[in-house]
Amino acid sequence: MEPSFLRIEGVSVHFPVRKGLLQRQVAEVKAVEKVSLTLKRGEAFGLVGESGCGKTTLARTVLRLVNTTEGEIWFDGENITHLKGAALAPYRKRVAAVFQDPFSSLNPRMRAGKIIAEVLRVHGYAGDVKGRVIELLDLCGLSERFFDLYPHQMSGGQRQRVGIARALAIEPDLIVCDEAVSALDVSIQAQIINLLEELRVRLNLTYLFIGHDLSIVRHLCDRVAVMYLGRVMETANSEELFSNPQHPYTRALIEAVPNPDPLSEATREFVGLSGEVPSPLDPPAGCVFHPRCPIAMDKCCSVEPMLEILHPGHNAACHVVTSRPEDEK
Repeated sequence: MEPSFLRIEGVSVHFPVRKGLLQRQVAEVKAVEKVSLTLKRGEAFGLVGESGCGKTTLARTVLRLVNTTEGEIWFDGENITHLKGAALAPYRKRVAAVFQDPFSSLNPRMRAGKIIAEVLRVHGYAGDVKGRVIELLDLCGLSERFFDLYPHQMSGGQRQRVGIARALAIEPDLIVCDEAVSALDVSIQAQIINLLEELRVRLNLTYLFIGHDLSIVRHLCDRVAVMYLGRVMETANSEELFSNPQHPYTRALIEAVPNPDPLSEATREFVGLSGEVPSPLDPPAGCVFHPRCPIAMDKCCSVEPMLEILHPGHNAACHVVTSRPEDEK
């Protein structure tokens, strides 16, 4: 088997809830719970799910902006879970992020050239800084004139290209794309997706791509994991996940995508999930999806399902699915 480039092993992230004058902990938000994933070098790995399911928290944990409550993160054979200070610096140079809103993620008082140059200076770049910045702008489809422009003088797509150029400044191996195209117009989204694909091939980048738009995730990503209330429900190759979803939550997500054909959409029978997403302060016992699951059985209410292999490359955490005969999977 091909060795994993990024390995997330049983990672949980809990945030304390404090009240009172003494700020005593009275509860904890279980944002991420026992997540295990592997990313191969050079692939684009998608992470999808409803808002609040823990996707961004997991991404921030990979970036080491949030500490793990338990579990380990391995990057290129090294355990980076508890690295701090100078020991963490080499990892910082190999991992970068592209954020959702390019306007709020860029300093409005700095010109684009200075925004990118700041990254180079922080990481001790010793070459021609301006020349390198212009090279990065060109790599992302922007001319030299953007060097002296402020963020408010650019369109949303141009600002996001500056954000991508900033991420590439340190020549990273892994880029975390947190809803990197969701704040852009549809036509601009296509341009940025094409740019990300081109850069991945050209620079041998690895992407952890977080998204709501399933069509974009399907197009861009090689493999996909579906999260719900901090847990991974299903993982599979992109085409297999969308053509043959096994977990009932994955099926519900895919069925909720509107059909672009108005005639087909008008005659389509769609039954949405009932109820609301439970609170991460007090998640349900057993399978966290069972209060909304249309095929839940008694076991689902008391026993938490583990992520099990249905067949090579396709895993699901569902008692009903994993108990089916092999020929039905």
